Amino acid sequence: MQPAMMMFSSKYWTRRGLSLDSAMFDRQPQRHTGSRRPSFSPISEGQDRGAEGEASRTAVVFSLKNEVGCLVRALRLFQEKRVNLKHIESRGSKRIPDEVEIFADCNCSKKQFNELLQHLKDHVNIVSFNTPAHVWSAEADEEDVPWFPMKISELDQCSHRVLMYGSELDADHPGFKDDVYRQRRKYFVEVAMNYKFGQPIPQIEYTPEEVRTWGVVFRELTKLYPTHACQEYLKNLPLLTKHCGYREDNIPQLEDVSLFLRERSGFTVRPVAGYLSPRDFLAGLAYRVFNCTQYVRHSTDPLYTPEPDTCHELLGHVPLLADPKFAQFSQEIGLASLGASDDDVQKLATCYFFTIEFGLCKQEGQLKAYGAGLLSSIGELRHALSDQACVRMFDPKTTCNQECLITTFQDVYFVSESFEEAKEKMREFAKSIKRPFSVYYNPYTQSIDLLKDTRSIENVVQDLRSDLTTVCDALGKMNTYMGI
Repeated sequence: MQPAMMMFSSKYWTRRGLSLDSAMFDRQPQRHTGSRRPSFSPISEGQDRGAEGEASRTAVVFSLKNEVGCLVRALRLFQEKRVNLKHIESRGSKRIPDEVEIFADCNCSKKQFNELLQHLKDHVNIVSFNTPAHVWSAEADEEDVPWFPMKISELDQCSHRVLMYGSELDADHPGFKDDVYRQRRKYFVEVAMNYKFGQPIPQIEYTPEEVRTWGVVFRELTKLYPTHACQEYLKNLPLLTKHCGYREDNIPQLEDVSLFLRERSGFTVRPVAGYLSPRDFLAGLAYRVFNCTQYVRHSTDPLYTPEPDTCHELLGHVPLLADPKFAQFSQEIGLASLGASDDDVQKLATCYFFTIEFGLCKQEGQLKAYGAGLLSSIGELRHALSDQACVRMFDPKTTCNQECLITTFQDVYFVSESFEEAKEKMREFAKSIKRPFSVYYNPYTQSIDLLKDTRSIENVVQDLRSDLTTVCDALGKMNTYMGI
């Protein structure tokens, strides 16, 4: 059997580091905050009046490099603007290990405070402002929200946080006793761990043996696709042959695949060294980034692999990631995972497993496969569409509790009428995830906006109004030319 996402097994589950719930603050874009616990006791100064008018309590949270004298230099900025401090706290940033975050509760006029903010922007990173002291104190007693990437470049941290490297083979792995194969796997680990966002993906010179192994898998699977794969898959596979070199005698390069996907659906791929936790893997999907292995299964058993390899990624996942509707479905699962609890992430990962990995759909009255674990496994692809398979309708509320099997065929497969139906069901299911904010992906900045107050929501509404204006204009012109 071709296994799919071993990263979703509880065997590899680990808890992520926690961070300050930045959703409770008005934030500057693309910033994230640290621990809520103060690293030393708060300091208070005597109350004073602002230079102009009635004094008002205002607060600012900023971060700076944690080094000797950093706090003294920061406080000097307040002195230069003649702003008195009512209360300050400091705590180490879990988001950026070598930085410290300062909460400063000021007693000054609004004019003074605005001037202070402008002054601070030239010297420190402002995380939030106008956060009342009682809100800050109340939040210190709440459970932290797990850290997640706020901009696409921060996926470097997720992709490099590997739970189990591709070079660490179990004793039952076909390549366990093959020293040459193990050394080759270490090379792929090095390539992936050295990769950073924005860089071109290094070209891999695959060995003749690796190409032959790929060729066997490619040849046998392409015999089944016309009768077993969904229409969207069959539409995109010829395009990948044309633009990315999908052939029996050639293993496609990830850089070519990534450029192709960007033009088709906005997705990209990046190399990964091994297994990621469900949280880290799903975070990539939130940015339409798919973590993709580059190593090839062992040549002694080309139709079997105990972990996802490049055959699984390129033949199972990539063709459907080129479909816009499927891409959006994948991204929405990723977005739902950001800041979610461990239990909720595990439920989302299970839904991912039984849809994007082992999902079935109905087309023209027949069952077709769209799951990558099926489309890259000759044996299970045949089994899932046979009379021996147990098939149920996809319902996230029940699917999320189904056991994911790694070394055998699945006990049950879940079918959806369409990607759109599966997406709508996942949207409804995502409403049950408890987190103190909603998330919005900004495609222009490739960052996450947290929707947690009227100001952040108004920004999204403005974008929607602009889009609706464009749609209304297009409808008006269409009606005019059609004489309606």
